[in-house]
Amino acid sequence: MEPVSRETVGGITGVELVRLSRWPDERGWFREVFRTEWVAEQFDRQVQLNLSFTRTGGLRGLHFHRKQWDWWIPVHGRIVAAVADLRPGSATFLGKAELELNSEEPACLLIPPLVAHGFQALSDAKLLYAVNRFYDGTDEQGVAWDDPTLAVRWPLSDPILSDRDRNNPRVSEIVSEAR
Repeated sequence: MEPVSRETVGGITGVELVRLSRWPDERGWFREVFRTEWVAEQFDRQVQLNLSFTRTGGLRGLHFHRKQWDWWIPVHGRIVAAVADLRPGSATFLGKAELELNSEEPACLLIPPLVAHGFQALSDAKLLYAVNRFYDGTDEQGVAWDDPTLAVRWPLSDPILSDRDRNNPRVSEIVSEAR
């Protein structure tokens, strides 16, 4: 089965919202959420599958990886996801987008390396995500969730943040380090 549709998010190359089919019956419903063939260029193999639970108002991010692709699958609740292009030389460098994802609408989000990503839970939420590299801590970095250069429109004020996310550097610091 192929996904129902694929659309670029915010005009950012490589960031795609992939809409999926759902097959209902009297028991409930079934849906496929990941096939390597859907993302064969990005995921030569699925390496790791993660699950996070985030309380309403919790904000995770913004994080980015230099080598890793992410495939986000909302499995419970509602989130607002944000992506921001940090790829030097990209036609959409510093472009950003926000979109709502929820477990009731079958869709997944594909996120390329060097695209910062994060989300805020609009309800208690569980996010399942596949990645194409094992986590070792050396490839994950962060950028400030409230950086004015990116101006992400988070829907809920006073987010619940980790110490790490509260102290991520601004885009200007990351860009100057890359030079």
